[in-house]
Amino acid sequence: MELDIQQIRKILPQSYPFLLIDGILEFEPKKRIVSLKNVSVNEYYFPGHFPERPIMPGVLIIEAMAQTAIVFFAKSYTQELEGEFLYYLGKVEAKFLNPVLPADQLKIEVKPLKILAMMGIVEAVAYVEEKRVAEAKLVFAAKKKE
Repeated sequence: MELDIQQIRKILPQSYPFLLIDGILEFEPKKRIVSLKNVSVNEYYFPGHFPERPIMPGVLIIEAMAQTAIVFFAKSYTQELEGEFLYYLGKVEAKFLNPVLPADQLKIEVKPLKILAMMGIVEAVAYVEEKRVAEAKLVFAAKKKE
């Protein structure tokens, strides 16, 4: 199952310039998800990070991983629950292995490690082509919007 940006926007609370995934390429409920971020030279952060050699900030790679995890959780586990949810990122353990540059296509794969009623622990790996650029373990929680 693939999801386009309009379907993603219905799930994620973020909007431009903080919506950091462009599409869902693969989705297996409760097993895995793969998202895509097209990294353009026109991204708002490149003039300051860094002017001579633009590199996507690691914190934004983590945010793209977290957004992918939210889509995974929402599509896998909250279908039977009614209402909208707020999501909170808790603990992050991350390693950055290679830089992400303008014109790269960042693919993020998320798999669950442990899912409880309204929280989860996932592992996320980011790739450019076949090269691993970052990996993380993310802990997040969901709360029903009142």
